[in-house]
Amino acid sequence: MASRDDIGSWLEGTPQGDDGRGGRLGLPRSGPGSLAPVGRRLAALVIDWVVASLISLALFDYHSMATLAVFAVENILLVSSLGFTIGHRALGLVVRPEVPQVQTVGLLRGAIRGVLLCLVIPAVIWDGDGRGLHDKAARTVIVRR
Repeated sequence: MASRDDIGSWLEGTPQGDDGRGGRLGLPRSGPGSLAPVGRRLAALVIDWVVASLISLALFDYHSMATLAVFAVENILLVSSLGFTIGHRALGLVVRPEVPQVQTVGLLRGAIRGVLLCLVIPAVIWDGDGRGLHDKAARTVIVRR
């Protein structure tokens, strides 16, 4: 039976190394700058969805598509400009480009990441490093602050 690590290695195109999660990206194993754990990322997602739901309730009498639109706008604008959403900030996470020479995520990367996140499927397919396809497509990574 194939494991998640086997599939991740296949998606990455290179065998899983001994570097651990984030090693192929040149990230530390733990501490600031290391890949964010899945539990924290999911908790941040829940926080962001609750915020989007409250805004949708206040402005649109809660409509599911309005909530999704608010969630998308929140993600695109905040990640593009600040590098984090409200949930990311609350849990000590930041989204940054995978190449250290680039300082900010920017609108294009933020838009790609946000739209694919809203489609859900790319966000639940991960590589060997635990990055979703939405992050791979946008060439971003979520790390600890």
